[in-house]
Amino acid sequence: MTSSLRITTYNIHKGFSQFNRRMVVHELREQLRALDSDIVFLQEVQGLHLGHARRHAHWPAQPQHEFLADGVWTSTAYGHNMAYRQGHHGNAILSRYPIVDSRNQDVTHLRFERRGLLHSRINLPGTSRAVHCVCVHLSLFGHSRRLQMDALVLQLMHAIPADAPLIIAGDFNDWRDRAADHLADRLGLTEVFGDGGHKPPRSYPAALPLLRLDRIYVRGFGIGAVRVHHGMPWSRISDHAALSATLQLR
Repeated sequence: MTSSLRITTYNIHKGFSQFNRRMVVHELREQLRALDSDIVFLQEVQGLHLGHARRHAHWPAQPQHEFLADGVWTSTAYGHNMAYRQGHHGNAILSRYPIVDSRNQDVTHLRFERRGLLHSRINLPGTSRAVHCVCVHLSLFGHSRRLQMDALVLQLMHAIPADAPLIIAGDFNDWRDRAADHLADRLGLTEVFGDGGHKPPRSYPAALPLLRLDRIYVRGFGIGAVRVHHGMPWSRISDHAALSATLQLR
């Protein structure tokens, strides 16, 4: 029975370093693989960009989530959120275990800032209980974030059992730490870094994190080791730090 999971969440900045100085998707793939996570939650994933493909000789022919997953994570889901003439980007989930189904919930509030919540159901070997995983990238604006969290709560309360194992991870843009009130308390979630009354981790910018933007919330899991991956080499491949946690299914 697989009861232990290692998970990671990471805003990958569309495969470019901070300030878009370098295309780093190949370095990104190697760093993600070195973490050896079972489930990976990714934000700002480039599904297609024709301009980058023309300008960069080593730009992957596959969508980024497929390129990153190739040979390691056998199941993927992608939620296409922001579309433009050259392509589109959104959120993705990579999993070693079968993704049974996925749904991308459109929670756009401002037309210039399209957002979605990617909800996947994942079957773990040796257990009949599916784990519900939601990858989020919320608005930069407080009122929009509150509306998006309300939409997520209502959708999950309607769609899944109240005791179902649940992981919600991603870039919350929640530097004021309002998600606990608006989301976690209503769904019975625990923030994995919050044991002992600690605040969520600082995760932005990756070189020297100051703002608490990225989160992992869980329900139905014990929490083991947690880590913020910042500084070198992470600050070379995104403006966000990656977060990882080891979980035990209860």
